[in-house]
Amino acid sequence: MVKRKILVLSGKGGVGKSTFTAQLGWAFAADERAQVGHDTWYSILATENHSPKIGIMDVDICGPSIPTILGIANEQVHASSSGWSPVFVQDNLAVMSVGFMLPSSRNAIMWRGPKKNGLISQFLKDVDWGDLDYLIVDTPPGTSDEHLSIVQYLKESGIDGAVVITTPQEVAIQDVRREIDFCRKVGIRVLGVVENMSGFVCPGCKTESQIFKPSTGGARKLAADMDLELLGSVPLDPRIGKSADYGVSFLDEYPDSPATTAYLDIIDRKLGFPPLWRQLTLVFRY
Repeated sequence: MVKRKILVLSGKGGVGKSTFTAQLGWAFAADERAQVGHDTWYSILATENHSPKIGIMDVDICGPSIPTILGIANEQVHASSSGWSPVFVQDNLAVMSVGFMLPSSRNAIMWRGPKKNGLISQFLKDVDWGDLDYLIVDTPPGTSDEHLSIVQYLKESGIDGAVVITTPQEVAIQDVRREIDFCRKVGIRVLGVVENMSGFVCPGCKTESQIFKPSTGGARKLAADMDLELLGSVPLDPRIGKSADYGVSFLDEYPDSPATTAYLDIIDRKLGFPPLWRQLTLVFRY
């Protein structure tokens, strides 16, 4: 049984969807003592005796980056009598991606829609996820086959909401507007917008400068225009990319970074974890 299902979306590629998905998965899975309000849709119902069980499903069929970001790129999927076994980053964080099934990371995936749809269906029906508190779905750019498939296959059980990722510049914002329109047309609740690469923070002096200037108002104006909540803005820190390349948690490696503070603010205040969680979970388990 899967209690909650969250999509991470963006109409634009390269805005940090997979990185955000990975940090969200690590954070949600991090602490057994995480206590979440029971009166909200995002309740994990975690107690001191219950470690939240998290699944990440990578449906970016042609560009699967989740295995690399989570440090499990060399793992493979194994079949058992109960179905495919997901790859575990840690005991309570399971992952499924087509990246585990390729002979080499250099292999191109050249599939038309029906084959993509079939694999997504298998990820949902044939993978032995077990009981999950959260299933986080990392999606490719756009509003096409993979998005329509995941909405169709989860229609009966329901999708709890989507987090939409953007960067400040208009070239990204215009595609994100289309993604939000997609969500509304298919009936997915948009939980809010996250602005990635929102300024650059120097790791040495901690000063911030605007590299991608929000020429049309950025995510703040987008959220206001679309009547959505701006969940937060994550500054550009080059160590985020370094952590993704090495498959380690940025939140754990650089707890003093302003980007880490931004990530945790989004998770603490917007996606259900109370401020106490920040004090308890700066040590992550692998």
